[in-house]
Amino acid sequence: MTSRTLCGMELLKNLLVVLHLLGWAVVLGGTLVNMRTPKIAQGVLHGALTALVTGILMVGVIEMGDLYEPNQIKIAVKLLIALAVTALVVVGQRRPEKVTTGYLGAIAGLTVVNVAVAVLWR
Repeated sequence: MTSRTLCGMELLKNLLVVLHLLGWAVVLGGTLVNMRTPKIAQGVLHGALTALVTGILMVGVIEMGDLYEPNQIKIAVKLLIALAVTALVVVGQRRPEKVTTGYLGAIAGLTVVNVAVAVLWR
């Protein structure tokens, strides 16, 4: 692969990282804002789906671009957490009576854990 192609793949990966983190920021912010009156904020589902899709795309770009060998176990852990957060958000939107402060705390906590795994697990 040429250095120009690698540069393009690296740029694409970095753009996906930014979108991925912004998705998680929307999930965390939207969840924390509604802790007093427990409900799922409108944009939280969009943030969760953005984080989920960009995470999957990021792994694909890393693999296609042969940028480095991703840690498959770390990716699996992050994917499971992302799926759990997304499921909690979907259920919370469909059944708003189930949403409590603890429910929102689970979403916020799992979101923080997912970001921490990304940063701390090397």
